[in-house]
Amino acid sequence: MVFRRILPLIALLLGVAGCTLPSNPQQTAASAVAAGQGASQAGATALPREIEREVGPPYVDPALQAYVDGVGQKLVAQMGLGGSYHFAVLDLPIANAHAMSSYVFVTRGLLASLEDEAELAAALGHELGHLAEHHAAQRARARQGVLDAAVEAAIVTGSPTVGRSVARDGLLALRRYSREQELEADRHGLTLLVRAGYRGTAMASLIEKLRRQSQFELQLMGEAPDSVDRRSATSTHPAPVERLTALEDIPEAQAPGATNRTGYLAAIDGMSVDDAPEEGFVRDNKFVHPLLKLGFTAPRDFRLFNDQDGVLGVGRDHSLLFFSCTKEPMPGSLAEWMRNKLKPTPTDIQSAEIDGAEAAIGARPRGSDTGLGQVRYVMVRHGDQVCYFNLLSEGPDRDRRIEVLVAAARTFRTLSDAEAAALRPYRLRVITPNGASAAQLAQRLPYADFKMERLLVLNGVDSAAELARLPQVKIIEP
Repeated sequence: MVFRRILPLIALLLGVAGCTLPSNPQQTAASAVAAGQGASQAGATALPREIEREVGPPYVDPALQAYVDGVGQKLVAQMGLGGSYHFAVLDLPIANAHAMSSYVFVTRGLLASLEDEAELAAALGHELGHLAEHHAAQRARARQGVLDAAVEAAIVTGSPTVGRSVARDGLLALRRYSREQELEADRHGLTLLVRAGYRGTAMASLIEKLRRQSQFELQLMGEAPDSVDRRSATSTHPAPVERLTALEDIPEAQAPGATNRTGYLAAIDGMSVDDAPEEGFVRDNKFVHPLLKLGFTAPRDFRLFNDQDGVLGVGRDHSLLFFSCTKEPMPGSLAEWMRNKLKPTPTDIQSAEIDGAEAAIGARPRGSDTGLGQVRYVMVRHGDQVCYFNLLSEGPDRDRRIEVLVAAARTFRTLSDAEAAALRPYRLRVITPNGASAAQLAQRLPYADFKMERLLVLNGVDSAAELARLPQVKIIEP
């Protein structure tokens, strides 16, 4: 159930390897502490420095950390294996869970998506299944075997093409192998789940909630929601329907057991659902950073994804926007820096002013990459930093669309002290409806669109009628 964040792929998507500005993102408070002390934030679950560098900082909530670890230890008691295992909540808003060494991690985003303790146990059990079956080591050995076979084939035949063909076929087989491991982890986790006294249906309901979340993400992007159930030959994970079908023939999947919904909701009540303030906040199609005191507004149809590396915006027509800042010294004018440092050298470089600050705008030369449409680079000085946008538009409307993206970059501005001080993370609240309708609850959500859809997905139901039957409801409040 590992879902990698999309931002590290932006250079590949934009095709600007060698063209993007070197990024030097601000360290989060947690990473700064880790660098200085080798642990993590005070009050959070301590992680070894090398682990935290790999997975990110833990969420600062000792009670929630202890709760998740307690559920995990219930499952460990059913494994019959030696050694110790550790469970931690990561300070990330995406829905994710993964295991590394003897550690199992869940994110705040995943906890917000779940309905009860049994589903949390299902997620932890799945990851313990990966650890118990040594899946990571098996995949590493299999991958090395594929690469060795490809090299040998190329040497024996004297043909790099043959070597590439062997590698391609082997990696496709490895992806099928990875999908089989996911199903094996489901089965192993289900066994632990039931042995620990939880309802067996929690594994299926966990998968269904992740499926709903993925469908909603596709809806936000203007894609077909049912595509979540269609995987390609290159997929490393089985489609949700495959996982659900595989569980149907396992008797344990219907076993009764504990849910502890009340205790679970109490544990996550008040939890942040945003990125950490050190990384800034996405507010619909706007991005604001309370510490760097900056913000910009993307086109209305854009979906923004925030990460330590920067902000990625994806439009419904698959136009792309990438924003970040760097403290790299850039003496002289930005237009001259762009002319002398970016390769291939941009064309139509213009000096500009954005929000009263020095700026420069340039275009990627046509023909420098035939696979790209219109590309623009926008740079703006902001205090001792330079912030920049990489913009890409393809398709028949790319000429008009790229101007819309440049206009969005021109919305970059410095926040006032009062604006920055007023920014706070959104938080999950568990409430008793007290007669409030689903429509009334949806209107309380601090989002501009898809209010009802967000409310239903958050609570794992398909309709307002189902929501009305819940004794407690999750909502998001500023």
